Amino acid sequence: MAPDPAVVEALRRTDLFGALSDKALRRVAAMAKCVPHPPGKVVTEEGGSGVGFHLVTDGTATVQVGGQARANLGPGDYFGEISLIDGKPRSASVAAETELRTIFLARWNFAVLLDDEPEVTKNLLLAMCARLRLAESH
Repeated sequence: MAPDPAVVEALRRTDLFGALSDKALRRVAAMAKCVPHPPGKVVTEEGGSGVGFHLVTDGTATVQVGGQARANLGPGDYFGEISLIDGKPRSASVAAETELRTIFLARWNFAVLLDDEPEVTKNLLLAMCARLRLAESH
């Protein structure tokens, strides 16, 4: 089944997936699900299991660490990218402020893709390294 073109384009606009070839990007998008979240829903809970990645397509969400608000997320922002790779517990809680829609990638599916598609693995690693360097420079 062909992936939704809107999902392909949303993923293409991220630093994590934007450098992928069309073929690799379509393979990632084919694993994705669009998920609605009502206002107030805790989408991920700090310390909870890391089951995947969410890319916000509509609405807003709040990020909390240790019960303190840290950031607001909107369309184009994402969370869960670290847990997508390592499956470790969540480092923050994210709750829907408004009606929220996300593109969700489950870790158990994505792990297979990382083994099968070296291009995806390499690009994800490069994007994460760039983010680490940026964080270290501040």
